[in-house]
Amino acid sequence: MLLAIDAGNTNVVFALLDEGRIRARWRIATDPRRTADEYAVWLSQLLSLEGYDRSAVSGVIIATVVPRALHNLQVLSQKYFKTEALIAGQAGAEWGIHLDVEEPQNLGADRALNVIAAHARHPGDLIVIDFGTATTFDVVDYSGAYKGGIIAPGINLSLDALVTAAAKLPRIAISAPQTASVIGRNTVDQMHIGIYWGYVAMIEGLVARLKDEVGRPLKVIATGGLAILFEERTDVFDAIEPDLTIQGLAMLWERSR
Repeated sequence: MLLAIDAGNTNVVFALLDEGRIRARWRIATDPRRTADEYAVWLSQLLSLEGYDRSAVSGVIIATVVPRALHNLQVLSQKYFKTEALIAGQAGAEWGIHLDVEEPQNLGADRALNVIAAHARHPGDLIVIDFGTATTFDVVDYSGAYKGGIIAPGINLSLDALVTAAAKLPRIAISAPQTASVIGRNTVDQMHIGIYWGYVAMIEGLVARLKDEVGRPLKVIATGGLAILFEERTDVFDAIEPDLTIQGLAMLWERSR
C-alpha cells in the first residue's frame, strides 16, 4: 500500500491508498517541530484501529508547502516504513506538466498536485479552487498546462484576523446563514453574513473574471474541506473533488513506477 502525505500550512494529511483508492485518511496539526518518533506513535495507533500494520505500507510519497516539516517526515519513512520517500516535484516525481508562469519554482506542491489530478479527471479548460489556509484559484488549459491563478486569504484566516483585531466581536463557527437575508439583525448574524456571503461573492466574482479573460468555456472544480459548505448556496462549481491533492500524489507515485 501507498502512504501519501500532504503537509499543508494548517494540517498534515496522511492517506493510505491501495491501487489508487483511499482506504483510510487521518490529519494532524502541522508542527515542524514534531519528530518522526511522535508521528510514528500517533500513526501506528491509527493504522491499528483501521486493521493495518506498518508493514502494509510499501511506499511513501510526500508533498509539503512547509519546508521545515519535510525532514522529520522523511525520517518517519526511513525509520518506520523502511523506505525512501518520494518527494513530489523532485527527482523521480517531477510534475510532468508545463508550468506556464513566471516563477514555476514557487508554485506550491498542493496546487501542482491539484492541477495534475483535476486535468486527469476532467477534460478541457479548468479552474481549480482549493479552500485551504489560503483560497487559491488555478487555471489549467485543455492540454494540462498550468497558466497561473489567484491567491486570496482563506476563510478561517479572514475570520481569525477579524476577531483578533476587533475586541468586541465574538468567535463564531463558519456556517451558512440561517436565512437568505443579507441584513443582519444582531452582531453574530452580521458576522455570518459578512464571512459567508462575502466569500460566495468573491468566488463568483473571481470565477466570472477568469472566464471572461480566458474566453473559452471553463469547468470549475472545487476541493478542500469547506467546498461543500459553499456548494449549498452557489451553482458556480461544476464538480467537487475533496481529495484532489491526495489523488495527485497517487498519480505521481504511479508515474514514478
